[in-house]
Amino acid sequence: MARNEQLIRQHKLLQLLELSRFGRTLEELRGDLVADLGLTKLHERTVRRDLEALQAAGFDIQSETVQRGRVFKLGQNTTDVHEIGISATELIALSIGRELLYPLMGTQYWRGIETFWNKVQEAVPNGVFDHYARYRAALHVFGSPSKSYERQEGMLKTINRAILEHRLVEIEYESIGKPVSTRKIEPYGLAVYQSSIYIVAAVPGTTTTDQAENRQRLRNWKLDRFHHATLLDEYFKPDPQIDLSKYLGSSIGIFSGDSTTLVKIRLGKRSAAYLREDPWHPEQSLEDLGDDQTMLTVPAAHPREILPKVLSLGADAEVIEPAEFRETVAESVREMVAHYT
Repeated sequence: MARNEQLIRQHKLLQLLELSRFGRTLEELRGDLVADLGLTKLHERTVRRDLEALQAAGFDIQSETVQRGRVFKLGQNTTDVHEIGISATELIALSIGRELLYPLMGTQYWRGIETFWNKVQEAVPNGVFDHYARYRAALHVFGSPSKSYERQEGMLKTINRAILEHRLVEIEYESIGKPVSTRKIEPYGLAVYQSSIYIVAAVPGTTTTDQAENRQRLRNWKLDRFHHATLLDEYFKPDPQIDLSKYLGSSIGIFSGDSTTLVKIRLGKRSAAYLREDPWHPEQSLEDLGDDQTMLTVPAAHPREILPKVLSLGADAEVIEPAEFRETVAESVREMVAHYT
């Protein structure tokens, strides 16, 4: 664990030095590390040893004495390593990706995106950038909700560290319609879905030999509902059978999991055309029933994720099975009719 903590500190040191144009003193670096990594204690001697280890690894970390003391900063040889060649098309693709990640604004991820974007702009020749600017003016990205996680930056840092070190986190969490409650979670990873950040975590408990049952302990916790997150000095052993890519990709929405249900939805001609253009899931299937009717079969983990999609198609879509999913939509429709009668 100590080795892992050392690597995290050294990686953060490089980030701090990259962001510092005029260098940082040992005391300043120590203070930044304590704040950013949520440490309870850290000696300046440890910071000095980390700097020496980075220098021994080949990083050009220089020091000089200025009015406020001895400062450390990255030399020119370090920045030269990151120089890259990039085309106008690649620059356009990168800028689109940057705009799609606006919900991360204010977090450490966004600072990384911005510093890299600034480096790219400084590195490309003027001709390439002018070509990019002309074409980029004709392409617009919109439709993402205006959202920022700047207020939750500290909690994100805590959760990131817990993921890397396999440590438990105590959270104050407020589910919609319920009072704030204190929980312990075992965080496995983060997920960004429709401009919201979710923490994929398990509730601590006695594991069993049933792999599927262990994976069912996973849940997606929405960061917007966190009031506080505290890193605990308790560790958990990650389940090697948990595959986050499989877990998150199994369903059409954020209600992910290993247990999904195949839902059959009868579509009219227009809705079927929409679903061919914009599929709900890569594993969906569309079967022609004749008479301008099509049967959509799509995996889903929860009736609530099917509901808004079906309602958006109006009377041109009807859930056929399973019964639980059909009744969820039917109940919503009955309530809507009552409101509009």
